[in-house]
Order: sequence, then C-alpha cells, then structure tokens
Amino acid sequence: MQQRDPVAPGTAPKAADAVSLRLLFPRKGTFVHEILKNMWYNTRDRKSDHHGGKRMYRMGTNQKKTPEGEPIPAGMRAESSLPPVLLPGIHSPADLKALPEDKMPELCREIRGELLRTVTRTGGHLASNLGVVELSVAMHRVFDCPRDHFIFDVGHQSYVHKMLTGRYERMQTLRQGGGISGFTKRTESEYDCFGAGHSSTSLSAALGFAQADRMMGSDAWTVAVVGDGAFTGGMIHEALNNVSPGLRLVIIINENEMSISKNIGRFAMHMARLRQKEGYFRTKRRTTHFIKKIPLIGDGLFRAIRRVKKSFKNAMYGSNYFEDMGLYYLGPADGNDYRAVVNLLQAARDTGDSVVIHLKTRKGKGYPPAERDPGAFHGMPPAPAGAPNPGAAVPDNFSRHLGQILIQESVRDDRICAITAAMSEGTGLEAFRAARPDRFFDVGIAEEHALTFAAGLAADGFHPVAAIYSTFLQRGYDQIVHDIALQRLPVVLCIDRAGLSQGDGATHHGIFDVSFLSAIPNMTLYAPATFAGLEVAFRTAIASGVPSAIRYPNRPEDARVRSVFYPDGTPQTVGVRADYVPGERPDAVILCHGAMATESLTAKDLLAAEGVRVGILLCEYLKPYDRLAGEVAACLPPDVPILFAEEEIRAGGFGMMLADALCRRGELKDRRFDILAVDDSFVLQFVPEPVRRTAGVDAVGIAARVRKLLH
Repeated sequence: MQQRDPVAPGTAPKAADAVSLRLLFPRKGTFVHEILKNMWYNTRDRKSDHHGGKRMYRMGTNQKKTPEGEPIPAGMRAESSLPPVLLPGIHSPADLKALPEDKMPELCREIRGELLRTVTRTGGHLASNLGVVELSVAMHRVFDCPRDHFIFDVGHQSYVHKMLTGRYERMQTLRQGGGISGFTKRTESEYDCFGAGHSSTSLSAALGFAQADRMMGSDAWTVAVVGDGAFTGGMIHEALNNVSPGLRLVIIINENEMSISKNIGRFAMHMARLRQKEGYFRTKRRTTHFIKKIPLIGDGLFRAIRRVKKSFKNAMYGSNYFEDMGLYYLGPADGNDYRAVVNLLQAARDTGDSVVIHLKTRKGKGYPPAERDPGAFHGMPPAPAGAPNPGAAVPDNFSRHLGQILIQESVRDDRICAITAAMSEGTGLEAFRAARPDRFFDVGIAEEHALTFAAGLAADGFHPVAAIYSTFLQRGYDQIVHDIALQRLPVVLCIDRAGLSQGDGATHHGIFDVSFLSAIPNMTLYAPATFAGLEVAFRTAIASGVPSAIRYPNRPEDARVRSVFYPDGTPQTVGVRADYVPGERPDAVILCHGAMATESLTAKDLLAAEGVRVGILLCEYLKPYDRLAGEVAACLPPDVPILFAEEEIRAGGFGMMLADALCRRGELKDRRFDILAVDDSFVLQFVPEPVRRTAGVDAVGIAARVRKLLH
C-alpha cells in the first residue's frame, strides 16, 4: 500500500486533505480550523525544542523568573514557616471539595510548606512530592476516592495524597516506628487501594481494578500515576499492551523533565489546550457516529478521514506511542498548573474510555535547593529543618567503597564493566561512571534486562558487575537461574542494601537474597563485614570465573569489627574469622556474617558483664555451605553451644543451610544450637535500630538467645 507523503511543517495541507478534514469539523473555530490556523507557527520553535530538550512550554502560567531563570517559589520562603490554615481542616476528600476553587493556590502553598517541615525532620522523598502537589489536589477534586481507585507507581510520591485523606495529623510519624508508611499501604487507609514500593507495577494493578469494575458493572474510575522513569520497566509496556477499549482508566504520566517523548512545541501544546475544551470528546463521538451512519460510504469515509488526521499529526509532531496503541492522549501540559491539570482530568473523565494524560512537573517545585539538585532531595535521611544541604553530608559506606574498588580494579582489568538499573547514585557507581563512561551501563528500571545483558557480556569475555539493591534483585530471579548460573557465566552481583532497611519498610528489606541465592547451583555468595573484606571478596569473585554474589549493608564500616577480626591489617583471602585463639573454650559461640558482626560484638559485651564468655565466628562467605562448614568446624571447640545469628529470613537462610551442612558432618550431634533470624513474616517499618529490635535480631535479642542456650 502506497504511503501518503506527510504534510511538511510550515506549509498548508493539500486541498484534498483539507476538504476531507473539513468534512469532520466543518465550522469555523472548531478543532481542525484552529490547527490549520496555527500550524505554520512551529518550524523554528520545533527545531530548538528538539535540540537537547532545553525548551519547556508551560500551559496557563505567567511566572516571574529569578535572574538564574528559576521560578520564584511564590511565598515559599515566607509562608513555609507559618502554620497552615486550610490543611488542618481537611480530614477527607469531601472536605477538600467543599473548599472554594480560589483557595486551591493557597492550599498548594500550605502543602509544600508542610512537606518541607515534615520530610526534613522524618526523612523521606521530598523532591518528588513537591512536584505532584497540584496533581494530587486536582485528582481529589475531580474524582471520588476511594470509590475511584488511585494507584501511585512506587508510591513514594503519595505524601500529598495521604495529607488529603485523613492522615495530615499523623505526617510527623512518617517512616517512624508505628507511624505511617512512606509508600501506599492497603492496611493503612481505605484510600490506599494498592500497596507499592517497587517501580513499574502500577499499570498492571490499575488494569486489574479497571477490568474488575467493568465485570461488576461499576462506573468507578481507576487513576494510575506513573513517573516517566517507570516506562523503562517492561511491566508498564506489558500492561499497556493489554489495555482494552471501554475501560474507565486514566494513566497519568508524570514527566519530571526527563523526556520520554518529542511532543514539545507550540503545536503540541495547542492541541492539548484544544482537547481540554469542554465538549471536545462529546463532539468527537457524535461526529464519528454521524459519519459512520452515512449510507454506503460512511465507514470508508471515516477511515479515510482518520488516516488523514493521523498523517497530519505525525507530520507535525511525530507518531504517538499511546495513540498508536488505541488510547486517547492528552498533553503534554504543565503538571504544576492546577487549573490546567483539572481541565485535563475533567476532559479525561468526559471520554468514558482509557486515556493517557502527559504532564510535565518539576521535581522539588517551590523549594529552590531541591529544584537545583532533585537527586540530593529524592530520598532524604532525617535531618533538622533548614539544614544547608541534607543530601550531601553522607559518610563513606559500602556502596561508595564499591565504586572506588571498581575504578581501582578496572585499571588492572579493562574487561571490568558496571551495570545498574536506574540506581547509579544509590549503588555508589557515579564515580565509576565519571571515570569509565565507556564501561558503565545504566539500563533503566529493568533488572531482568540488566542481568541477562550482564550474562551476554560475560559470555563474550567481559567481567560484568551488576550492582542492584537486594529488594530489587528478586525481580530478576529467573535471569539469575536461567541466564547466569545455569550457563556458569562469570557475572558478579553486588547486592546493595542487604539486610533490614532503616526506614522504607517491608517493601525494601533485603532479607530474601541469601535464601533464594542459596538454592541456586554454581553460585558463590560472599558477605563481607568491612571495606577490606569487600575488596578481597570482589577480587576473589572476579578471579573465580564463576557466578558470584557479594552482599553488603547500607551503612558505614564498623571500626570495632575491623580491629577485632583483622588485627594484622588487610586480609588476603576470604574465610572464617574468629575473635578467640585456637584452644580457647568460650561458653558459647555466635556464628554471624556481614552487619550482624556489629550486633554480635555488642551482645558479647552485654554477656561479658554477666560473666558469660562468648566467642564469635565471622563468616566472610556463605556459599558453598559444605566448604564453609569445614572451615567453621575447624574453629569450633567441642560441645560448645552455638547460635547462628542473621538478619535475613529464616527459611533457607544462612542458619538453616549452615546447620544442615554441619549436621551432615556430625558436628551438631552432641551440641546444642539455635538459629536467630527473621521469622516467617514481613518486617514492618521502624527506624533506625528499632527495626532489628522489633525483629529480635539486635544485640539484645542475640544475648537473650545465648542465655536460653546456656540454661
């Protein structure tokens, strides 16, 4: 089939095309008339817009600019210190809807002030929530939550939603023990219809809600808020591929200046404004119905007009991914313009069908430091309000040290390369990115792809290092089994945030990796407790030529652990370290690994005050367990009770696997032993040390379990 030549920007359409277009919208002032009138204003601006993406058009705004070009935060500095007036009176979305429309700008300013006060005190995700204030308010003004379902991808940008749904007075407990979660959580509120914490899950869940409502005959809407970064995750596209016509589903793309499309310029913005006009979709549906009813030629005429319209749009601003999938598309528009967002949400509701709304927001909106450096204010630790740069004062930790090790080792071995799944800062790889950009790969939120990509690199002779949080590694389990371990490919998995999370709660604890990796053949698992141990484990893993995993916590090095277990300086090999000399017979021995070395040393001090002598064996690797059992057995005094201490899940974990290996060697035949681990449950949210105390795996819990063994 011959393809129609597109209409060139800056020229009028061919006469036949214009006639066909006028058949659909014949009256002056209608959609196509406005497009034709404005279409030749775009050529120069479109070229500049697409060159580096520097230009950003905002709808309905008339903001003043600072000399540096940043929007002045209207009253932010002055009003953030004032107590809110409107916000305390909002206990449900009904209270929000009862407020006059002209109070919304003031309410948005109050919300930003509260976010700044709360998050700088409790820690959490500041920049992303500052960017979605207007969007969150507009959603609750237009839709009827909880009858309508709101689903936030990841859930970290739901703080404003929480404030507007009866949780404002509890915001000071955000991410605290017994307080509200930093993510959406079904058990916390009826307004949180679906829990989150990981990326790219929202559309699949939203599609489930929308289909369920349709099957039940409900006219409820489902609204999914998805950051543009989530579109690097495959689940989003899998869900889009399954969206069927007639679903009452609104997909809001929150693009915070990380462009996923090229639809920027006067033409695209003008189209968005036209589509916001009241009655646009109603008129479109009626016109479509009228044309299709024309005898003999109706269906053919409609298809011809639709082809012309699509060719016209493609010529002006390119093919649209969402419309090509049969979805309505509205945008892009300024997501920080409250009125524009309300208009788009109302237009989406008017369609009665699945709609994509594309909003451009500014991360950190209203707080200049966060606007300048949103990355530093993405996930903030607790800090006093007004701290000069809360994102910068981070002590050296295992993640940063890994980055330095990679730089150092890549000088010796040019085959070393690093892979991350959209977490280069969190995994400490920014320094390596700067030093070796040709050996650094950020694949986006795509752990499955990252791991098989690493397998491909390894199969062709490179030494890939995939640095991924423990909680996100579980998203790529099949790739570890099928693509890496089964083929015995030398991929090194650097597992960040191993162990219990200090604030993000159940969705982010790294407590399952030991269990699921222990079940995989051909896999070696290291668990260093110091920076020196991390360096030795890394070199050993690279040299081994087999699949390896190195797990480490998100914390600084403990100087006590270094001095107790490495009195002679930097170790040269990975093994089992004892804090007692051969021949010495303590009352009990604690077997631990990683961050639990710190808790074990503290427990030893507690028990020493009671006259109980405890020895500690630090295991720097876990798997293969049979080999580890041999080294442990060589260090164990006869008949002394032992406690396996870990902060991971008990089932299939370090304690169970090592106890089994020791049992098969006959080492546990006449010996009392116990396993201290996270029991069969999801550990809830507590910060920072109480999370271990609540799970019973802190120093106090270890000491209590040793006492029980001895009596």
